[in-house]
Amino acid sequence: MDTTSSAMACILHLLSRHPEVQDKLRDELVQARQKNGGQDLSYDDLVSLPYLDAICRETLRLYSPVPTVSRLSQKDAVIPLSKPVLGLNGTEMHQVAVPKGTNVIVSIFNSNRNPDLWGKDANEWKPERWISPLPDSVIDARIPGVYSHLMTFIGGGRTCIGFQFSQLEMKVVMSILVEKFKFSPSAQDAATFWQMNSITAPVVGEDKRPQLPIRMSLVE
Repeated sequence: MDTTSSAMACILHLLSRHPEVQDKLRDELVQARQKNGGQDLSYDDLVSLPYLDAICRETLRLYSPVPTVSRLSQKDAVIPLSKPVLGLNGTEMHQVAVPKGTNVIVSIFNSNRNPDLWGKDANEWKPERWISPLPDSVIDARIPGVYSHLMTFIGGGRTCIGFQFSQLEMKVVMSILVEKFKFSPSAQDAATFWQMNSITAPVVGEDKRPQLPIRMSLVE
């Protein structure tokens, strides 16, 4: 629950800072409800909304609720590198030896923001990137994520078992809130930043308690 709530809070914060994106999403939600005769959107309705899906995916890419994950190697292994790096002695390295018992920290944050894959705008929040075909660099990437080579939900046998439920939960909550309420930055917005601990959380200034001041008003 805490990871999903972190992701939803991040979406609301980003929407408050990007009113044009918020308005476009609201239009999509309103039109979908009108097509459904004013009734609540079904599962099929929600998962077929392209802009809502794009906003969720881009937020999970750029602001993963879990920024890092650690793994303990169970046997000696050799990890190939996507591109060579220089060792301390100046030798070009194409792989790294990982002895049994080594604690490996994987940066989900940096993997999802790799400019070699996502381009020079990798650090920018752009939901539209999911509307167009993804670049070949992403499609051809050898990253074992759940989808689109993102490590947000990890991958392989340790994939988050609730990733589909969490995304559906996000879409349900966002569809209800954004259709009825307008979100805008609060007076404390400039002092709000996202702290990358075990679970990403918004804090304000020196106060380390998770909190996200934001203005809400009814949609006219």
